[in-house]
Amino acid sequence: MTPDHGSLLYEGKAKRVFSADQPDRVLVEFKNDATAFNALKRAELEGKGRLNCQISARLFEMLEREGVPTHYLGLAAETWMLVQHVDVIPLEVVIRNVATGSLCQQTPIAAGTELSPALLDLYYKDDNLGDPLLSESRLQLLGLISSQQRLEIEQLARRVNQLLLSFFESLDLLLVDFKLELGLNRAGTLLVADEISPDTCRLWDHRNSDPQARILDKDRFRQDLGGVIEAYGEILKRVQGV
Repeated sequence: MTPDHGSLLYEGKAKRVFSADQPDRVLVEFKNDATAFNALKRAELEGKGRLNCQISARLFEMLEREGVPTHYLGLAAETWMLVQHVDVIPLEVVIRNVATGSLCQQTPIAAGTELSPALLDLYYKDDNLGDPLLSESRLQLLGLISSQQRLEIEQLARRVNQLLLSFFESLDLLLVDFKLELGLNRAGTLLVADEISPDTCRLWDHRNSDPQARILDKDRFRQDLGGVIEAYGEILKRVQGV
């Protein structure tokens, strides 16, 4: 079912954003498109949009119950979400609890190293530039956020990490790392936005010791492991079972 919506406002790699019946709200449609390596690798995976939408909804609901402000207002259909309109801050906030992926490619840190405290990195959100990692000096030079907003972003992201770590641990899942996007609503409140799903999180299954079979996230697509929809389906099943 497609809910009533207005004009297309924005289309990204995984979602479309439409105007809604109120100016401070928008409707988000989750697509079946899968991309990796800055969209150099692409595919369409039937059912992926529904899975990511439903998983994100449950995780946003959990965060809201714990007092974390998000843009989520409710589900409008199986692949549609009603959210607050936010001005997205052009930063990707990445929190790493276990070393893997690009961190191990760019540093001598061994894969699988537990990171305590979790490493928080900020990236400039710009596909044309390859979403570069920002140093504190470059962040200040760009003037994207104030010093106070920088502090608020880190506090919020670390709070989200604590909650997600605990929540996923209760499902026998390890939250290896994840990406957050944040935005400001019309009242100027900092909110968790975008999505929280296997597209934006690395999740390993504690119930499986095989280094490939335990992967239940987008790395199955990145690494040509297959079983992407089955892995996302397992995440949804566990999340819904809480």
